[in-house]
Amino acid sequence: MVWPLVVLVGPVLLEQFLALAVGFVDKWLAGNLFSGAESLAAIGLVAYSLAFLPVLFVAPAAAATALVARSVGSGELAVARRVAAQCFLVTAILSVVAVVAAALGGTRFVAVLGLPAGSSELAVRYLAIVLPALPLMAGIQVGVAVLRGAGNMIAGLITMSVVNLVNAGASFVLVTGSLGTVPLGWEGLAWGTVVGYGCGMLVLVSLFVFRGRGLRPAAEDWVPAAGVVRRIGRVGMPAGIDAVGNAACHLTFLGIVNRLGDVDAAAHAVAITIESLAFLPGSAFQVAAATLSGQFLGARDERRARGSVWLAALAAAGLMSAVGLGFLVAAEPLAEWFTGGAGSQPVVAARAADLVRIVAFAQPSLALLMVLSGGLRGAGATRPPLIVNFLGLTVVRLPLAVLLAWSSIQLPLGFGTLEGFGLGARGAWLAMAADLTARGLAMLLIFRGRSWSRVGG
Repeated sequence: MVWPLVVLVGPVLLEQFLALAVGFVDKWLAGNLFSGAESLAAIGLVAYSLAFLPVLFVAPAAAATALVARSVGSGELAVARRVAAQCFLVTAILSVVAVVAAALGGTRFVAVLGLPAGSSELAVRYLAIVLPALPLMAGIQVGVAVLRGAGNMIAGLITMSVVNLVNAGASFVLVTGSLGTVPLGWEGLAWGTVVGYGCGMLVLVSLFVFRGRGLRPAAEDWVPAAGVVRRIGRVGMPAGIDAVGNAACHLTFLGIVNRLGDVDAAAHAVAITIESLAFLPGSAFQVAAATLSGQFLGARDERRARGSVWLAALAAAGLMSAVGLGFLVAAEPLAEWFTGGAGSQPVVAARAADLVRIVAFAQPSLALLMVLSGGLRGAGATRPPLIVNFLGLTVVRLPLAVLLAWSSIQLPLGFGTLEGFGLGARGAWLAMAADLTARGLAMLLIFRGRSWSRVGG
Protein backbone atom coordinates (compact mmCIF):
# COMPACT_ATOMS: atom_id res chain seq x y z
CA MET A 1 0.00 0.00 0.00
CA VAL A 2 2.97 2.34 0.54
CA TRP A 3 4.16 2.50 -3.09
CA PRO A 4 0.73 3.28 -4.63
CA LEU A 5 0.36 6.02 -2.02
CA VAL A 6 3.73 7.54 -2.88
CA VAL A 7 3.01 7.42 -6.61
CA LEU A 8 -0.29 9.25 -6.10
CA VAL A 9 0.88 11.78 -3.50
CA GLY A 10 4.01 13.13 -5.21
CA PRO A 11 2.41 14.71 -8.29
CA VAL A 12 -0.63 15.92 -6.32
CA LEU A 13 1.61 17.54 -3.71
CA LEU A 14 3.38 19.51 -6.43
CA GLU A 15 0.06 20.32 -8.08
CA GLN A 16 -1.42 21.65 -4.83
CA PHE A 17 1.65 23.79 -4.26
CA LEU A 18 1.29 25.27 -7.72
CA ALA A 19 -2.43 25.89 -7.17
CA LEU A 20 -1.63 27.73 -3.93
CA ALA A 21 1.15 29.61 -5.67
CA VAL A 22 -1.45 31.35 -7.84
CA GLY A 23 -2.79 33.04 -4.71
CA PHE A 24 0.73 33.50 -3.33
CA VAL A 25 1.72 35.50 -6.39
CA ASP A 26 -1.27 37.82 -6.18
CA LYS A 27 -0.82 38.41 -2.44
CA TRP A 28 2.91 38.99 -2.75
CA LEU A 29 2.34 41.47 -5.58
CA ALA A 30 -0.43 43.18 -3.61
CA GLY A 31 1.81 43.48 -0.55
CA ASN A 32 4.94 44.55 -2.39
CA LEU A 33 3.77 46.61 -5.38
CA PHE A 34 0.95 48.51 -3.65
CA SER A 35 1.15 50.51 -0.44
CA GLY A 36 -1.05 50.31 2.64
CA ALA A 37 -3.26 47.58 4.09
CA GLU A 38 -6.15 48.16 1.65
CA SER A 39 -4.71 46.08 -1.18
CA LEU A 40 -3.86 43.16 1.10
CA ALA A 41 -7.30 43.25 2.69
CA ALA A 42 -8.91 43.34 -0.77
CA ILE A 43 -6.84 40.48 -2.17
CA GLY A 44 -7.71 38.44 0.92
CA LEU A 45 -11.41 38.89 0.19
CA VAL A 46 -10.80 38.05 -3.46
CA ALA A 47 -9.01 34.84 -2.48
CA TYR A 48 -11.97 33.78 -0.34
CA SER A 49 -14.38 34.63 -3.14
CA LEU A 50 -12.45 32.63 -5.73
CA ALA A 51 -12.27 29.74 -3.27
CA PHE A 52 -16.04 29.95 -2.76
CA LEU A 53 -17.08 29.93 -6.42
CA PRO A 54 -15.38 26.63 -7.40
CA VAL A 55 -17.12 24.78 -4.55
CA LEU A 56 -20.23 24.97 -6.71
CA PHE A 57 -18.54 22.29 -8.82
CA VAL A 58 -17.44 20.02 -5.99
CA ALA A 59 -20.49 17.78 -6.51
CA PRO A 60 -19.58 16.70 -10.09
CA ALA A 61 -15.86 16.67 -9.23
CA ALA A 62 -16.31 14.44 -6.16
CA ALA A 63 -18.65 12.15 -8.08
CA ALA A 64 -16.21 12.00 -10.99
CA THR A 65 -13.32 10.85 -8.79
CA ALA A 66 -15.38 8.31 -6.81
CA LEU A 67 -17.35 6.82 -9.72
CA VAL A 68 -14.49 6.78 -12.22
CA ALA A 69 -12.22 5.18 -9.61
CA ARG A 70 -14.78 2.44 -8.95
CA SER A 71 -15.36 1.84 -12.65
CA VAL A 72 -11.63 1.67 -13.39
CA GLY A 73 -11.10 -0.60 -10.39
CA SER A 74 -13.72 -3.02 -11.72
CA GLY A 75 -12.45 -2.79 -15.32
CA GLU A 76 -15.52 -0.96 -16.71
CA LEU A 77 -13.94 1.77 -18.84
CA ALA A 78 -17.10 2.33 -20.88
CA VAL A 79 -18.96 3.26 -17.69
CA ALA A 80 -16.09 5.55 -16.66
CA ARG A 81 -16.29 7.40 -19.99
CA ARG A 82 -20.04 7.89 -19.67
CA VAL A 83 -19.64 9.20 -16.11
CA ALA A 84 -16.91 11.61 -17.23
CA ALA A 85 -19.03 13.07 -20.03
CA GLN A 86 -22.08 13.49 -17.80
CA CYS A 87 -19.98 15.19 -15.11
CA PHE A 88 -18.77 17.70 -17.72
CA LEU A 89 -22.35 18.39 -18.82
CA VAL A 90 -23.45 19.02 -15.23
CA THR A 91 -20.45 21.30 -14.74
CA ALA A 92 -21.25 23.32 -17.87
CA ILE A 93 -24.79 24.00 -16.66
CA LEU A 94 -23.62 24.94 -13.15
CA SER A 95 -20.94 27.27 -14.49
CA VAL A 96 -23.41 29.25 -16.59
CA VAL A 97 -25.75 29.62 -13.61
CA ALA A 98 -22.85 30.67 -11.37
CA VAL A 99 -21.56 33.35 -13.76
CA VAL A 100 -25.03 34.87 -14.17
CA ALA A 101 -25.64 34.86 -10.40
CA ALA A 102 -22.24 36.41 -9.73
CA ALA A 103 -22.81 39.12 -12.32
CA LEU A 104 -26.16 40.05 -10.77
CA GLY A 105 -25.15 39.92 -7.11
CA GLY A 106 -21.38 40.29 -7.00
CA THR A 107 -21.26 43.86 -5.66
CA ARG A 108 -23.78 43.09 -2.93
CA PHE A 109 -21.85 39.94 -2.07
CA VAL A 110 -18.65 41.92 -1.47
CA ALA A 111 -20.50 44.54 0.59
CA VAL A 112 -21.96 41.90 2.91
CA LEU A 113 -18.45 40.71 3.81
CA GLY A 114 -17.85 43.91 5.73
CA LEU A 115 -14.63 45.43 4.40
CA PRO A 116 -14.22 49.22 4.50
CA ALA A 117 -15.23 51.07 1.32
CA GLY A 118 -11.76 51.46 -0.21
CA SER A 119 -10.72 47.82 -0.05
CA SER A 120 -14.22 46.67 -1.04
CA GLU A 121 -14.02 48.78 -4.21
CA LEU A 122 -10.69 47.17 -5.13
CA ALA A 123 -12.17 43.69 -4.62
CA VAL A 124 -15.16 44.47 -6.86
CA ARG A 125 -12.88 45.70 -9.67
CA TYR A 126 -10.81 42.51 -9.49
CA LEU A 127 -13.79 40.12 -9.43
CA ALA A 128 -15.51 41.87 -12.35
CA ILE A 129 -12.57 40.81 -14.54
CA VAL A 130 -12.07 37.29 -13.19
CA LEU A 131 -15.66 36.04 -12.87
CA PRO A 132 -16.23 35.44 -16.61
CA ALA A 133 -13.31 32.97 -16.45
CA LEU A 134 -15.14 30.79 -13.91
CA PRO A 135 -16.05 28.12 -16.53
CA LEU A 136 -12.31 27.69 -17.20
CA MET A 137 -11.67 27.05 -13.49
CA ALA A 138 -14.61 24.64 -13.35
CA GLY A 139 -13.46 22.73 -16.41
CA ILE A 140 -9.97 22.31 -14.97
CA GLN A 141 -11.37 21.21 -11.61
CA VAL A 142 -13.64 18.48 -13.01
CA GLY A 143 -11.25 17.38 -15.77
CA VAL A 144 -8.48 16.79 -13.26
CA ALA A 145 -10.95 14.96 -10.96
CA VAL A 146 -11.90 12.57 -13.78
CA LEU A 147 -8.29 11.72 -14.55
CA ARG A 148 -7.47 11.33 -10.86
CA GLY A 149 -10.18 8.72 -10.56
CA ALA A 150 -8.24 6.67 -13.11
CA GLY A 151 -5.02 7.19 -11.16
CA ASN A 152 -3.58 9.88 -13.49
CA MET A 153 -2.10 12.48 -11.17
CA ILE A 154 0.21 14.07 -13.73
CA ALA A 155 -2.44 15.99 -15.68
CA GLY A 156 -3.26 18.26 -12.76
CA LEU A 157 0.42 18.87 -12.06
CA ILE A 158 1.13 19.89 -15.65
CA THR A 159 -2.00 22.03 -15.86
CA MET A 160 -1.36 23.93 -12.64
CA SER A 161 2.29 24.41 -13.60
CA VAL A 162 1.13 26.27 -16.68
CA VAL A 163 -1.54 28.22 -14.76
CA ASN A 164 0.94 29.37 -12.13
CA LEU A 165 3.84 30.24 -14.41
CA VAL A 166 1.63 32.18 -16.82
CA ASN A 167 -0.22 33.89 -13.96
CA ALA A 168 2.99 34.97 -12.23
CA GLY A 169 4.58 36.32 -15.36
CA ALA A 170 1.48 37.93 -16.84
CA SER A 171 0.40 39.53 -13.54
CA PHE A 172 3.80 41.13 -12.94
CA VAL A 173 4.07 42.37 -16.51
CA LEU A 174 0.53 43.75 -16.59
CA VAL A 175 0.74 45.42 -13.17
CA THR A 176 4.10 47.11 -13.78
CA GLY A 177 3.94 47.67 -17.55
CA SER A 178 7.10 45.67 -18.20
CA LEU A 179 8.12 44.50 -21.67
CA GLY A 180 6.64 47.61 -23.25
CA THR A 181 3.05 46.91 -22.12
CA VAL A 182 0.66 49.50 -20.70
CA PRO A 183 0.75 49.33 -16.86
CA LEU A 184 -2.71 48.27 -15.66
CA GLY A 185 -2.01 48.59 -11.94
CA TRP A 186 -4.50 46.74 -9.74
CA GLU A 187 -6.47 45.35 -12.69
CA GLY A 188 -3.28 43.72 -13.97
CA LEU A 189 -3.47 41.18 -11.13
CA ALA A 190 -6.90 40.07 -12.30
CA TRP A 191 -6.01 39.88 -15.99
CA GLY A 192 -2.91 37.82 -15.16
CA THR A 193 -5.09 35.30 -13.36
CA VAL A 194 -7.50 35.07 -16.31
CA VAL A 195 -4.67 34.51 -18.79
CA GLY A 196 -3.16 31.84 -16.53
CA TYR A 197 -6.36 29.81 -16.25
CA GLY A 198 -7.05 30.17 -19.98
CA CYS A 199 -3.69 28.65 -20.85
CA GLY A 200 -4.18 25.95 -18.22
CA MET A 201 -7.50 24.92 -19.75
CA LEU A 202 -5.93 24.57 -23.18
CA VAL A 203 -3.25 22.31 -21.74
CA LEU A 204 -5.76 20.15 -19.84
CA VAL A 205 -7.92 19.64 -22.94
CA SER A 206 -4.85 18.51 -24.86
CA LEU A 207 -3.83 16.12 -22.10
CA PHE A 208 -7.34 14.75 -21.78
CA VAL A 209 -7.64 14.11 -25.52
CA PHE A 210 -4.22 12.59 -26.12
CA ARG A 211 -3.34 11.03 -22.73
CA GLY A 212 -6.72 10.27 -21.22
CA ARG A 213 -6.07 6.58 -20.46
CA GLY A 214 -9.14 5.44 -22.35
CA LEU A 215 -11.39 8.06 -20.70
CA ARG A 216 -12.03 10.23 -23.76
CA PRO A 217 -15.82 10.05 -24.13
CA ALA A 218 -17.41 8.95 -27.39
CA ALA A 219 -20.15 11.00 -29.05
CA GLU A 220 -22.94 8.93 -27.50
CA ASP A 221 -21.52 9.49 -24.00
CA TRP A 222 -22.43 13.18 -24.25
CA VAL A 223 -26.15 12.45 -24.64
CA PRO A 224 -27.80 13.37 -21.31
CA ALA A 225 -28.44 10.17 -19.33
CA ALA A 226 -30.84 10.59 -16.42
CA GLY A 227 -29.66 7.45 -14.64
CA VAL A 228 -26.01 8.51 -14.66
CA VAL A 229 -26.90 12.05 -13.59
CA ARG A 230 -28.91 10.67 -10.67
CA ARG A 231 -25.91 8.56 -9.67
CA ILE A 232 -23.66 11.60 -9.88
CA GLY A 233 -26.11 13.49 -7.68
CA ARG A 234 -26.39 10.69 -5.14
CA VAL A 235 -22.61 10.43 -4.70
CA GLY A 236 -21.61 14.04 -5.31
CA MET A 237 -24.43 16.09 -3.83
CA PRO A 238 -23.52 15.55 -0.14
CA ALA A 239 -19.94 16.56 -0.93
CA GLY A 240 -21.23 19.57 -2.88
CA ILE A 241 -23.51 20.65 -0.04
CA ASP A 242 -20.63 20.13 2.35
CA ALA A 243 -18.34 22.32 0.24
CA VAL A 244 -20.92 25.08 -0.24
CA GLY A 245 -21.78 25.06 3.46
CA ASN A 246 -18.08 25.13 4.35
CA ALA A 247 -17.47 28.04 2.00
CA ALA A 248 -20.47 29.97 3.33
CA CYS A 249 -19.25 29.48 6.89
CA HIS A 250 -15.72 30.53 5.95
CA LEU A 251 -17.07 33.63 4.25
CA THR A 252 -19.08 34.39 7.38
CA PHE A 253 -15.88 33.94 9.38
CA LEU A 254 -14.15 36.36 7.00
CA GLY A 255 -16.96 38.85 7.56
CA ILE A 256 -16.40 38.59 11.32
CA VAL A 257 -12.72 39.47 10.85
CA ASN A 258 -13.31 42.14 8.20
CA ARG A 259 -15.50 44.10 10.58
CA LEU A 260 -12.45 44.56 12.80
CA GLY A 261 -10.88 46.90 10.19
CA ASP A 262 -8.32 46.82 7.38
CA VAL A 263 -5.33 45.95 9.60
CA ASP A 264 -6.93 42.83 11.08
CA ALA A 265 -8.34 41.90 7.66
CA ALA A 266 -4.91 42.27 6.05
CA ALA A 267 -3.24 40.26 8.84
CA HIS A 268 -5.87 37.55 8.40
CA ALA A 269 -5.24 37.44 4.63
CA VAL A 270 -1.48 37.08 5.13
CA ALA A 271 -1.86 34.45 7.87
CA ILE A 272 -4.31 32.38 5.80
CA THR A 273 -1.83 32.41 2.92
CA ILE A 274 0.98 31.21 5.18
CA GLU A 275 -1.23 28.57 6.79
CA SER A 276 -2.17 27.26 3.35
CA LEU A 277 1.37 25.82 3.17
CA ALA A 278 0.23 23.24 5.73
CA PHE A 279 -2.65 22.28 3.44
CA LEU A 280 -0.19 20.96 0.83
CA PRO A 281 0.46 17.53 2.37
CA GLY A 282 -3.11 17.36 3.66
CA SER A 283 -4.59 18.02 0.23
CA ALA A 284 -2.24 15.63 -1.53
CA PHE A 285 -2.89 12.76 0.87
CA GLN A 286 -6.60 13.56 0.84
CA VAL A 287 -6.72 13.06 -2.93
CA ALA A 288 -4.64 9.89 -2.69
CA ALA A 289 -6.91 8.51 0.05
CA ALA A 290 -10.01 9.22 -2.05
CA THR A 291 -8.56 7.55 -5.14
CA LEU A 292 -7.20 4.46 -3.36
CA SER A 293 -10.27 3.86 -1.21
CA GLY A 294 -12.50 4.10 -4.30
CA GLN A 295 -10.34 1.80 -6.41
CA PHE A 296 -9.80 -0.82 -3.69
CA LEU A 297 -13.49 -0.90 -2.83
CA GLY A 298 -14.27 -1.15 -6.53
CA ALA A 299 -12.04 -4.25 -6.52
CA ARG A 300 -13.87 -5.43 -3.34
CA ASP A 301 -10.75 -5.23 -1.17
CA GLU A 302 -12.02 -3.54 1.99
CA ARG A 303 -8.89 -4.25 4.03
CA ARG A 304 -6.58 -2.43 1.61
CA ALA A 305 -9.08 0.42 1.25
CA ARG A 306 -9.08 1.07 4.99
CA GLY A 307 -5.33 0.53 5.32
CA SER A 308 -4.47 2.95 2.53
CA VAL A 309 -6.60 5.71 4.06
CA TRP A 310 -5.12 5.17 7.52
CA LEU A 311 -1.56 5.19 6.15
CA ALA A 312 -2.28 8.43 4.27
CA ALA A 313 -3.71 10.04 7.42
CA LEU A 314 -0.68 9.13 9.53
CA ALA A 315 1.75 10.41 6.90
CA ALA A 316 -0.15 13.68 6.52
CA ALA A 317 -0.35 14.17 10.29
CA GLY A 318 3.42 13.75 10.58
CA LEU A 319 4.20 16.17 7.76
CA MET A 320 1.67 18.79 8.86
CA SER A 321 2.95 18.62 12.44
CA ALA A 322 6.42 19.40 11.07
CA VAL A 323 4.99 22.33 9.11
CA GLY A 324 3.28 23.55 12.29
CA LEU A 325 6.62 23.49 14.06
CA GLY A 326 8.06 25.53 11.21
CA PHE A 327 5.27 28.07 11.69
CA LEU A 328 6.27 28.55 15.33
CA VAL A 329 9.88 29.18 14.34
CA ALA A 330 9.49 31.27 11.18
CA ALA A 331 6.19 33.14 11.61
CA GLU A 332 7.75 36.63 11.61
CA PRO A 333 9.93 36.39 8.46
CA LEU A 334 7.12 34.72 6.55
CA ALA A 335 4.69 37.50 7.48
CA GLU A 336 7.21 40.21 6.62
CA TRP A 337 7.84 38.65 3.19
CA PHE A 338 4.18 39.09 2.27
CA THR A 339 3.98 42.64 3.57
CA GLY A 340 6.86 44.19 1.65
CA GLY A 341 9.79 43.36 3.90
CA ALA A 342 10.79 44.17 7.46
CA GLY A 343 9.45 47.54 8.60
CA SER A 344 7.14 48.04 5.63
CA GLN A 345 3.87 47.18 7.42
CA PRO A 346 5.06 46.19 10.93
CA VAL A 347 1.63 46.10 12.61
CA VAL A 348 0.12 43.86 9.95
CA ALA A 349 3.17 41.57 9.92
CA ALA A 350 3.28 41.20 13.72
CA ARG A 351 -0.42 40.46 13.94
CA ALA A 352 -0.25 37.91 11.09
CA ALA A 353 2.67 36.13 12.77
CA ASP A 354 0.65 35.85 15.99
CA LEU A 355 -2.24 34.26 14.10
CA VAL A 356 0.03 31.73 12.39
CA ARG A 357 1.40 30.60 15.76
CA ILE A 358 -2.11 29.95 17.05
CA VAL A 359 -3.11 27.64 14.21
CA ALA A 360 0.23 25.78 14.28
CA PHE A 361 -1.04 23.67 17.19
CA ALA A 362 -4.10 22.49 15.24
CA GLN A 363 -2.18 20.96 12.32
CA PRO A 364 -2.34 17.27 13.43
CA SER A 365 -6.11 17.46 13.85
CA LEU A 366 -6.47 19.26 10.52
CA ALA A 367 -4.52 16.44 8.83
CA LEU A 368 -6.89 13.81 10.22
CA LEU A 369 -9.89 15.87 9.20
CA MET A 370 -8.72 16.36 5.61
CA VAL A 371 -7.42 12.88 4.82
CA LEU A 372 -10.09 10.81 6.57
CA SER A 373 -12.79 12.95 4.93
CA GLY A 374 -11.16 12.27 1.56
CA GLY A 375 -11.09 8.53 2.20
CA LEU A 376 -14.76 8.48 3.11
CA ARG A 377 -15.74 10.53 0.07
CA GLY A 378 -13.72 8.29 -2.23
CA ALA A 379 -15.70 5.35 -0.86
CA GLY A 380 -18.96 7.16 -1.60
CA ALA A 381 -19.66 7.88 2.08
CA THR A 382 -20.08 11.63 1.60
CA ARG A 383 -22.64 12.30 4.34
CA PRO A 384 -20.45 11.90 7.49
CA PRO A 385 -17.99 14.66 6.44
CA LEU A 386 -20.96 16.88 5.61
CA ILE A 387 -22.43 16.49 9.10
CA VAL A 388 -19.12 16.90 10.93
CA ASN A 389 -18.12 20.02 8.98
CA PHE A 390 -21.53 21.67 9.32
CA LEU A 391 -21.70 21.14 13.08
CA GLY A 392 -18.08 22.14 13.69
CA LEU A 393 -18.36 25.39 11.79
CA THR A 394 -21.82 26.48 12.93
CA VAL A 395 -21.70 25.27 16.54
CA VAL A 396 -18.03 25.83 17.41
CA ARG A 397 -16.16 28.18 15.08
CA LEU A 398 -18.59 30.97 14.19
CA PRO A 399 -20.24 31.57 17.60
CA LEU A 400 -16.90 31.31 19.40
CA ALA A 401 -15.22 33.64 16.88
CA VAL A 402 -17.84 36.35 17.44
CA LEU A 403 -17.60 35.98 21.21
CA LEU A 404 -13.79 36.10 21.32
CA ALA A 405 -13.13 38.64 18.53
CA TRP A 406 -15.68 41.38 19.11
CA SER A 407 -15.93 43.69 22.11
CA SER A 408 -19.73 43.78 21.98
CA ILE A 409 -22.32 41.68 20.17
CA GLN A 410 -25.68 43.06 19.15
CA LEU A 411 -28.20 40.31 19.84
CA PRO A 412 -31.06 39.76 17.35
CA LEU A 413 -34.72 40.60 17.97
CA GLY A 414 -33.89 43.44 20.31
CA PHE A 415 -32.47 41.29 23.11
CA GLY A 416 -29.76 43.84 23.84
CA THR A 417 -25.99 43.65 23.69
CA LEU A 418 -23.68 40.88 24.86
CA GLU A 419 -20.20 41.79 26.02
CA GLY A 420 -17.45 39.96 24.10
CA PHE A 421 -13.76 39.41 24.86
CA GLY A 422 -12.53 41.91 22.25
CA LEU A 423 -9.46 39.89 21.22
CA GLY A 424 -9.75 40.92 17.57
CA ALA A 425 -8.42 38.60 14.87
CA ARG A 426 -6.53 36.65 17.54
CA GLY A 427 -9.82 35.62 19.13
CA ALA A 428 -11.22 34.53 15.76
CA TRP A 429 -8.18 32.33 15.14
CA LEU A 430 -8.43 30.77 18.60
CA ALA A 431 -11.96 29.77 17.62
CA MET A 432 -10.62 28.35 14.33
CA ALA A 433 -8.06 26.22 16.16
CA ALA A 434 -10.72 24.88 18.54
CA ASP A 435 -13.00 24.00 15.61
CA LEU A 436 -10.28 22.18 13.65
CA THR A 437 -9.33 20.14 16.71
CA ALA A 438 -12.92 19.13 17.41
CA ARG A 439 -13.65 18.14 13.80
CA GLY A 440 -10.43 16.15 13.43
CA LEU A 441 -11.24 14.07 16.50
CA ALA A 442 -14.84 13.54 15.34
CA MET A 443 -13.67 12.32 11.93
CA LEU A 444 -11.27 9.89 13.59
CA LEU A 445 -14.14 8.34 15.56
CA ILE A 446 -16.22 7.95 12.40
CA PHE A 447 -13.34 6.39 10.47
CA ARG A 448 -12.85 3.77 13.18
CA GLY A 449 -16.38 2.52 12.49
CA ARG A 450 -17.06 -0.09 9.80
CA SER A 451 -20.04 1.26 7.88
CA TRP A 452 -18.26 3.76 5.59
CA SER A 453 -16.18 1.09 3.79
CA ARG A 454 -19.32 -0.82 2.86
CA VAL A 455 -21.10 2.05 1.08
CA GLY A 456 -22.03 1.39 -2.55
CA GLY A 457 -21.23 3.88 -5.31
